[in-house]
Amino acid sequence: MAGAEACQTLPKERYALKNDTDIIPLRQPHSLDDPLTEIAREGARRMLAAALRAEADAFVAELAETRLPDGRQRVVRHGYGPEREIQTGIGGLAVRRPKVRDRSAANAEDKIRFNSAILPRWARRSRSLDALLPVLYLRGILTGTSKRRSRPCSARTPRTCRLVCCRA
Repeated sequence: MAGAEACQTLPKERYALKNDTDIIPLRQPHSLDDPLTEIAREGARRMLAAALRAEADAFVAELAETRLPDGRQRVVRHGYGPEREIQTGIGGLAVRRPKVRDRSAANAEDKIRFNSAILPRWARRSRSLDALLPVLYLRGILTGTSKRRSRPCSARTPRTCRLVCCRA
């Protein structure tokens, strides 16, 4: 007990950490310190958002003469869907898909639906990235087998293998 009491009587300034609320920012794997890449990514995000808005507006304008029995426009813009990240060649881009609403209360078969040609409803990667992944996999870049090992791998999973012993 004498040791525990002695530790409690030490002055605060002798401890290594004076402030226990210090937060050290750790670099995230998807973040870059390259301003040029960040400018390109932000420009690509803005262009994609503008193209999606223009596509939805053109769809609504095409059907502007279609009216409901009470005289209101049948197809209107209806805000945006939730923000999601689309993986592209320059990294992830946060995008909100514009929504279009058919106001008619008819059955679901007669509803007019907006399907974007630029960004399909459930897309998470660009088409060029989807085409590239199988090629990279076949070449062994994704699995870490592109380099010959002098010793057998001791890791249990490919990800651990790349992080621990092979460092591809």
